[in-house]
Amino acid sequence: MDEQAGDPGAVRGPEPDTGELIVGRDAELARLFRAVDAVSAGVVDAVSAAGSGPAVDSVSATGSVPAVDSVSAEPVLVLVGDMGTGKSTLLGSAALRAEARGARVLRADGSESESGLAFSALHQLLRPVRAEVDGLPERQRTAIHDAFGVGPATAAPDLMLIGVAVLSLLSALGDEGPVLVVLDDAQWCDRASLDALAFAARRLRGERVTLLIGARVGDPLPGFDRHVPALVLGPLDDASAGRLLDRRPVPPSGRTRTQILDQAGGNPLALAELARSAAAHGASATPPTADPPSTRLSSTRPPSAELSSAGPPTTGPLPLTDRLERIFAARLDDLPASTTRALLLLAAMDGVDSVIAVPAGLPHADDDAWLPAERAGLVRRTGRDVRFRHPLVRSAVYHAASFDARRAAHLALAEILRDEPDRRAWHLAAASSRPDAAVSAELERTAGRARRRGGYAAAAKALQRAAELAPRREESARLLVEAAATAVFTGDIGWVEELAAAARARTDDASLLASAAVQTGRLAALTVRHTVVFSRLADAAGQLAVSRPADALDLLAAAAVVRYYSGEERQRHRVQALLRRLPDDASDAWLRTWVRAVSDPFDGRAELVSLLPRLAAEAERRPDRLITLAIMAWLLDETPYAVRAVDEAVGRWDLRGPLPEGLGGAVAWAYVEQGRWDQAREFCARTTAVGSTAGLDHAVACAASADATVLAFRGDTSAARSRAADALALIDPLESRSVSVRARRALGAAAASEGAHETAYHQLRMVFTADGAPVHYHASYPALADLAAAAVRSGHREEAAVIVERGARALADNASPRLRALISRARGLLADAGDAEPHFRAALADPVLEHWPFERAQTLLDLAEWLRRRRRVAEARPPLTEALEFFRRLGARPWTERARAESRAAGLDVTDSAPDALTGLSPQQRQIIGLAARGLTNREIGERLFLSPRTVGSHLYRSFPKLGITARSQLRDLIEGPLPTGCHRE
Repeated sequence: MDEQAGDPGAVRGPEPDTGELIVGRDAELARLFRAVDAVSAGVVDAVSAAGSGPAVDSVSATGSVPAVDSVSAEPVLVLVGDMGTGKSTLLGSAALRAEARGARVLRADGSESESGLAFSALHQLLRPVRAEVDGLPERQRTAIHDAFGVGPATAAPDLMLIGVAVLSLLSALGDEGPVLVVLDDAQWCDRASLDALAFAARRLRGERVTLLIGARVGDPLPGFDRHVPALVLGPLDDASAGRLLDRRPVPPSGRTRTQILDQAGGNPLALAELARSAAAHGASATPPTADPPSTRLSSTRPPSAELSSAGPPTTGPLPLTDRLERIFAARLDDLPASTTRALLLLAAMDGVDSVIAVPAGLPHADDDAWLPAERAGLVRRTGRDVRFRHPLVRSAVYHAASFDARRAAHLALAEILRDEPDRRAWHLAAASSRPDAAVSAELERTAGRARRRGGYAAAAKALQRAAELAPRREESARLLVEAAATAVFTGDIGWVEELAAAARARTDDASLLASAAVQTGRLAALTVRHTVVFSRLADAAGQLAVSRPADALDLLAAAAVVRYYSGEERQRHRVQALLRRLPDDASDAWLRTWVRAVSDPFDGRAELVSLLPRLAAEAERRPDRLITLAIMAWLLDETPYAVRAVDEAVGRWDLRGPLPEGLGGAVAWAYVEQGRWDQAREFCARTTAVGSTAGLDHAVACAASADATVLAFRGDTSAARSRAADALALIDPLESRSVSVRARRALGAAAASEGAHETAYHQLRMVFTADGAPVHYHASYPALADLAAAAVRSGHREEAAVIVERGARALADNASPRLRALISRARGLLADAGDAEPHFRAALADPVLEHWPFERAQTLLDLAEWLRRRRRVAEARPPLTEALEFFRRLGARPWTERARAESRAAGLDVTDSAPDALTGLSPQQRQIIGLAARGLTNREIGERLFLSPRTVGSHLYRSFPKLGITARSQLRDLIEGPLPTGCHRE
């Protein structure tokens, strides 16, 4: 971080006028104070306060638990209002109150000029805590330093790790005392900073940290626009507006007072500035005439004729902000030239520029050049700082100057900042009025640096501006396509489509157009617009099938992903027709296999499976393809292959990209199927965190459905239903059949675990159409056995039998060993009492089925129950013992209880074992206990689960009494033991 950031002579941006009286905002101020006071008054217990230090990582819990922290009911609050409604003043008052009560205040102010610089707002926020940043664990510290450009940038920045680092830092600061984070003018903060802060903000509950955000109405903030409480500042009422005018040194009266009240419309800034203007020019002056509708501040220095100095401008068609800018601009007329030059240079720079610019020519804060501007109400000198009194002052100063003057200011700053290439590039761009290849190239290099640090929004902005300055249309189109490809990682589908459309308008190059289509489709596949997106991708693929088959195949690969999510049968036919039109080039084998496996994994399954070894050999040379290989293997029910590929990807490549991959949810499902449920939930947590920040509802829904399934298997039925409901609420079931089916399966499992078999059957029946066909060609079939189990317990045996046999016929020889086993189990459940055994035995015959431990354990239990009811008790005991051990190790509590009851009935001596104590914990506590038992520290657990170390420590402290243990060292003996075949431990 910039060691000069605290330069006492720095000239800074707008500052909240906390010294002015606040009128008419009592309720708003009280709510802000409640948020501040709650966190300031919190009493932290010893264990929670210790974070990840020795006290927690070697905690010895007694039977009692200290009181839970008193923390803010609103750890995050967004203050929303129009320009001039007093957001900054209110936030400043809250900050002063927090400081008076002993809180540490971290503050950052958004700046238009810095919005294109990755992590600039976060850098500003964390400058005062550089030492604490350096004290973070190495991976987190490196991530922050990379983001700020301090250390060598990583090849693949982990944006999630940056978010975890911010959370860990704020939590650690909170352990030392209450913390207030204030982010003002957030609509101008760079996207990378907002993403990191949004990630942390969603995890602040329970921490001694409050985040207050100020933003303008109508400017959505990524990550803060959902489920975040907002406090809206409306206009002042007439009485409050009158009181505010009465507090002026010279209160306006008569016709002038009426005119000010009418024009201000309850806006506090307008009331103050119109009153100031009236007092400066004489209250009895004749008001000027209204401006014509098209009038706006000109790009030249405003002559006195453009804005009458006789008094405040009358009401008219100009927006309030424009009228206020005119008032501020009018005050420039009588300023000395040296003051005007200083103001323009200040307006053209950003906060970091000022640190360098002050010693290089900008007047120091105590220079007499600032005095006229201060008297005119344009700036305020506080100590050795100079700040604009309001962002509108900066805007007025900047736009009132001629283009030549602005250009000269930017060129001067570019020269001063010659050792700061990113800031220099943007100043050169601001000075350019026509295409300039050199400046365009500078911006492209800036984009590259931002991208390497994970600042995708900043990089895309730089590329977009570089495209505007590129002299050649083809070069401009190339840069726009690259900008679209980079903007994909922001999750902003509207922006990606805008960039792609701009590229299409500049070129007819088929390759560039295809690339633009692929980039748009890549992101759109993670939204819920599958019908529209599929049509666009398929149409583009069809147009390029003859002229550019390789590009067409790229488009078709993206279309296949959309086909999977939607499950629409007509899309399968179109994918297959397009694939047949493309030449069968050996170099395209990877993508052709992908398209076939994704769009229909059962058509020619044996051939597709036979290709996996060759594809795996290719992935050895191209580890970036390992996740793709894993997805294909999972689709083909080669789950062991899939999990090995994922594990290798984590070790050799990078699974933690900035956005979820297309069909990336397959990773979670592969873990679910192989019994690695904690890892499945970790992956779901990551996908949810990233998808929520980027607004990718479909990715979030995919993760929610997988998470719901694990929760249901473990007997956390309330949580499972909540997560399944989240998934269903985010999608249209006809647009996203894959998610809908899996959410229904989770709801069915939750009902079955409670013994509500009629409800379970109803939910699982929805996985198939009225005539028994699968709703989704891949996701429905694994539900056949569970459907049969619910049917025999709820009186729907005949209907279920029809559905099972229809599925068996449809799959025929293309069924995987796993699906054949599930169909055999279903047939055993539905068969007449004397005919079930061969089906159960068939379901258990193939040793490979041990890789699906939960499904195997269910079949073992079904067989054992059938045997015991046939009075073959001795034969029932071995499968019962094996099933019980599987269920215990997986933490499948309802099935464990069922197997235990059946074991007792079979005469087995079954005693409760220690792991059953975990059933008294929440799902998150069980995850934390499991990771702690494997030796992970609180910080390492926090990185895995995206929690602060303090939250992890608090969960551990509260879990120990429930587990009947007193030391962390006892966890391993409690949790671990020999795993049965098929269960995997890291």
